[in-house]
Amino acid sequence: MSELTLSQRTQQLPRQSPRVFLLLAVLIWWFLYQSLIPLSEAIVMALPIDRDSHWGGALQFFFYDTPKVMLLLTLVVFIMGMVNSYFTPERTRVLLAGRSEGVANAMAASLGIVTPFCSCSAVPLFIGFVQAGVPLGVTFSFLISAPMVNEVALTLLFGMFGWKIALLYMGLGLTVAIVAGWIIGRLKMEPYLEDWVRDMPRIQISAGVAQLSLPERIDAGFASVREIVGKVWPYIVAGIAIGGAIHGWVPQDFMASIMGKDAWWSVPLAVMIGVPMYTNAAGVIPIVQALLAKGAALGTVLAFMMSVIALSLPEMIILRKVLKIRLILTFVGVVASGILIVGYVFNAVL
Repeated sequence: MSELTLSQRTQQLPRQSPRVFLLLAVLIWWFLYQSLIPLSEAIVMALPIDRDSHWGGALQFFFYDTPKVMLLLTLVVFIMGMVNSYFTPERTRVLLAGRSEGVANAMAASLGIVTPFCSCSAVPLFIGFVQAGVPLGVTFSFLISAPMVNEVALTLLFGMFGWKIALLYMGLGLTVAIVAGWIIGRLKMEPYLEDWVRDMPRIQISAGVAQLSLPERIDAGFASVREIVGKVWPYIVAGIAIGGAIHGWVPQDFMASIMGKDAWWSVPLAVMIGVPMYTNAAGVIPIVQALLAKGAALGTVLAFMMSVIALSLPEMIILRKVLKIRLILTFVGVVASGILIVGYVFNAVL
């Protein structure tokens, strides 16, 4: 009976003492995070392998990066889950509807950072935006930014490369999303929506936001962790495993020769390889980290990463339900051109 009572009290802690609960959770998270380096080294030293061998380097990379990424991702997704309770799809649509061109593109791209929508949400979001009267180019700015510049990508980049690279990627991603959406809007591609989408009646939407308590927002944070982290952890493990293999075995001179600054064809090749890949930020960023450590150029790996996340083949297949082929090809061409420019510019200046 006492155990049941204790369990019930533990479950009710976020509701009865939400600030105490958050403080305890942060302290536990910080203790675990600070233990990662000595723990990973201890695990590798306990194994019957040489720490300085290929296997030793690869395993230390895996045992350190996997829990580090999971801890960072859980923290940020939990926080963003609480923030996202303010940004329902209806709220997002009403913020974008009726804005002037350019300003609306910038707002749409910025909202993509803080809204929990991914490629699997593309069709219902697209339909909702069209029905709300959001311009087509503005809609594309949002659809480019939401998967490419999201909390998962920024958290992993911060954890593996630091805040400068994370901010650089965010700035580049927002620029590509804003400019690409503006160009698509100027091309007047509305006739290339599927007829049933173009003919849908417009709807009136309300800007009302549910007033949630702090415990309810904490519940929203936990729900976001269960949904997002529960969905992407296999990609994280697979990506870090591949990154560990690259870190341990791929010769640095070889990687620099095919993805270095001197290989002019490396940027378009990276984009061509990235577009058909079926993965997301969680799977590709650990690979990017290993490629950079082996001498790949920053612009090339950023182009690869952006093409994987923003132009994934599954998203194109999903969008085919609402877009005609010409509009899909225009979308891919405009975004890919922006990514190529980003890659070449950063290879030239960094």
